[in-house]
Amino acid sequence: MTTAPWRDSALPAATRVDDLLARMTLEEKAAQLYGVWVGAATDGGGVAPLQREMTADYDWDELITLGLGQLTRSFGTAPVDPALGAQALARAQRRIADAGRFGIPAVAHEECLAGFTAWGATAYPVPLAWGASFDPPLVEELGRRIGEDLRSVGVHQGLAPVLDVVRDPRWGRVEETIGEDPYLVGTIGTAYVRGLESAGVVATLKHFAGYASSAGARNLAPVRAGIREFADITLPPFEMALREGGARSVMAAYTETDGVPASADPGLLTGLLREEWGFTGTVVADYFGIGFLQSLHRVAGSEAEAALLALEAGIDVELPTLKCYGKPLVAAVREGTVPESLVDRAVRRVLVQKCELGLLDEDWRPEPSGPVDLDSAANRALARRLAEESVVLLDNPDGLLPLAPDTRVAVVGPRAADALAMLGCYSFPSHVLTHHPEVPTGIGIPTVLQALRDELPDAKVAFAEGCGVSDPDTSGFEEAVARAAEADVCVAVLGDRAGLFGRGTSGEGCDVTDLELPGVQGELLDALVATGVPVVLVLLTGRPYALGRWHGRLAAVVQAFFPGQGGGAAVAGVLSGRVNPSGRLPVSVPRVPGGQPWTYLQPPLGLADEVSNLDPTPLYPFGHGHTYTAFAWEDFTGTDPEIGTDGSYDISLTVRNTGDRAGAEVVQLYLHDPVASVTRPDVRLIGYRRMSLEPGEAARVTFRFHTDLSAFTDRSGTRVVEPGALELRLAASSADVRHTARLNLTGPVRPVGTDRRLRCETDVTAAG
Repeated sequence: MTTAPWRDSALPAATRVDDLLARMTLEEKAAQLYGVWVGAATDGGGVAPLQREMTADYDWDELITLGLGQLTRSFGTAPVDPALGAQALARAQRRIADAGRFGIPAVAHEECLAGFTAWGATAYPVPLAWGASFDPPLVEELGRRIGEDLRSVGVHQGLAPVLDVVRDPRWGRVEETIGEDPYLVGTIGTAYVRGLESAGVVATLKHFAGYASSAGARNLAPVRAGIREFADITLPPFEMALREGGARSVMAAYTETDGVPASADPGLLTGLLREEWGFTGTVVADYFGIGFLQSLHRVAGSEAEAALLALEAGIDVELPTLKCYGKPLVAAVREGTVPESLVDRAVRRVLVQKCELGLLDEDWRPEPSGPVDLDSAANRALARRLAEESVVLLDNPDGLLPLAPDTRVAVVGPRAADALAMLGCYSFPSHVLTHHPEVPTGIGIPTVLQALRDELPDAKVAFAEGCGVSDPDTSGFEEAVARAAEADVCVAVLGDRAGLFGRGTSGEGCDVTDLELPGVQGELLDALVATGVPVVLVLLTGRPYALGRWHGRLAAVVQAFFPGQGGGAAVAGVLSGRVNPSGRLPVSVPRVPGGQPWTYLQPPLGLADEVSNLDPTPLYPFGHGHTYTAFAWEDFTGTDPEIGTDGSYDISLTVRNTGDRAGAEVVQLYLHDPVASVTRPDVRLIGYRRMSLEPGEAARVTFRFHTDLSAFTDRSGTRVVEPGALELRLAASSADVRHTARLNLTGPVRPVGTDRRLRCETDVTAAG
């Protein structure tokens, strides 16, 4: 029996796919371009809005005779035992392969934003906490471990990471982002991509591009970003994750920029992504995004027109439905209104990726190769370590923390005794189990209250909830104040409830009008402070909240961004002193709730001045964070050199732990450009290094600056390096500069392209 060329794994993928494509009918080709939401509810009770309206009716047995491009969220739609789910997915894949002429299975995809979104899978900290860790190697390990879990149950593609850069913290999806700085987002996001891809899982970058810049911080609102903001803030994380991370898929954003929806923008999805950046993977639609071209954006008059716009732009796969790329597309090709060449272009990309995944091989097998354990001891240890590294000690002015082991503690607040306080909106318990209240969480999630009692067994710990997260009821204040008045210290655990589409105070579709603490939590905090008992504020949130109202009135402030199932132990460890806090802010914390929208990447007119009564200066700046030890920054080597516009320059310093306990310092490198042809952010991050040191230990860190890192988009839309003065600032935050090197760039203006350096390399060596 002769093996068809497309089945021959010894041949190049492109050769195999060309052979297969020539054998397929139009209907079979179109079938590779859509997905089916296998767990979708048809009664309107599903997990996504417009699911009922946007999911096409179909007969499963008839549908799969043509093949199938993707299977959507077989684990992430309803609670199912992972081992049984893996078997069910394998059976579905067998049915798909057996039903079609070519025996090609589907690509199975799942959400994996803060862990595999499946029942019984480890719930890790949200991406905003990854940013707070400033630890790319640890995040890469996270991506690898999540990827291994996905592959163990037959999932091929993960819909993560989110590389949107925060532009307005009122936006509900801030928790899903890595922070407000493109360099931090790019380096941390790229690390996650490398980890996921190393496990053989296709990483999907989202949301391409501009989604976080939506007007008024409203989910899925028009984007008002200008071309330079788009080029210099929005796009760099995606470019880095593709060039350095090797991501094999990109998800088109729902939004539109200057009247052009991303899902219908060939300049973005083809011109920039493929022709300029050289991307060869697949572009997938955000859920129902192609249909939205007709129903929401109204740039298409029919489903077939929406399909044409999306294919022309460069979207290869419609998720999670066949509403546009199914029968309407086939009919349009038959009628001659959609060129079949557009279908072939998309199918070729899809099949090449399936070939790379081994799905065209004769020895393909869908059955799990071993036991399924999505919440292993190793997973839990990693979740806890990342949680510990991400907790930020914002303030501890009088050294009240760590708490005395035998103290009397009143733990107060709506987030203290709720396990869901640890989890973001894309964790399975928050995302799905709210629809299944009878089902247990499937994983252990210690609360702050429980963990603090474990950490301080000799302490007397009392508890009162005080109030709910967002309701206006203040009837619990009296008990909360009484418990605080009886204690030596009050730990107020406040924050968000993650949810979807208005069902939470943080999460997708949970946008806010200002940055006041939700509900009456601010009033509760006022009442606790008024007792005169020292109050330690612990925040478990998905965004920063304005804290200026209490500045100078609190004994300490601890910030954790939805730290996952190990978060309770991490926060309690910081309070007890077992954990030396080392997190740094990935977003600024505002002083007043109306000082937004604002991020630290402001040009001169965005800073405080004398022509406005509003001062946007944050209470705690980007990169800020305290620790329980002390570090000396010594022996700085940074002269004031002249280098060419294509030159490089190294700056170094020694960091010494001068305290009595081990800790981690995060040395940050910022660029200040005094004069440029267009306005520039006053400072912006271009490098950082996390350094863990034992008491008395010292290490020397060297930042290898290249002028490419000073490049920006000029008036003509060209990215250039300009001659003139620059300052390199080594700092403990964007506002805490320790050392400065002043450079003078000489020579001509130098255009830079996609071969430019995207990161500042660092070296660390032992020091005496």
